[in-house]
Amino acid sequence: MGEVQGWRGRVFEDFRVGDVYPHPLGRTVLAVDNMWFSLLTQNSAPIHTDHHYSARTEFGRPLVDSTFTLALVTGQSVTDVSQNVFANLGFDEVRLPAPVYEGDTVYSRSEVLAVRESRSRPDVGIVTVRTTGFNQDGVVVITFTRTVMVYRRGMAPEIPRPAPA
Repeated sequence: MGEVQGWRGRVFEDFRVGDVYPHPLGRTVLAVDNMWFSLLTQNSAPIHTDHHYSARTEFGRPLVDSTFTLALVTGQSVTDVSQNVFANLGFDEVRLPAPVYEGDTVYSRSEVLAVRESRSRPDVGIVTVRTTGFNQDGVVVITFTRTVMVYRRGMAPEIPRPAPA
């Protein structure tokens, strides 16, 4: 039997405006995720880290740090959108229409909004997607657009692989 190649992600030529990619991995957000992320980013808002305080808010429990939600949903999209990224150019129109709570499971999908060749770099193209994250009940918790430079076919650096033993 021969070696079977795994998924290496889309390259610029694979993107089409209107394509929708349901990202394959969901992720349940744990209390420790919220606590560690808040601590790592020096976010001192008690709504994220103090259960006693949070119980007295209209939410009745801690809210997951919104930048964790952005990072999580961005990460979920990598396998379909930016596995072959040259550069992340920016995030726009970040919206958080509903809170994420500890214990929620977040899923996501991305829709291709724009595809164009780079005017300055012949080895990449520019892709813009709208990514939507939603919880286990289908409630949208985040939307944003992201623009990335993606390598063209055959232009991405080779991933070093160890020689077979």
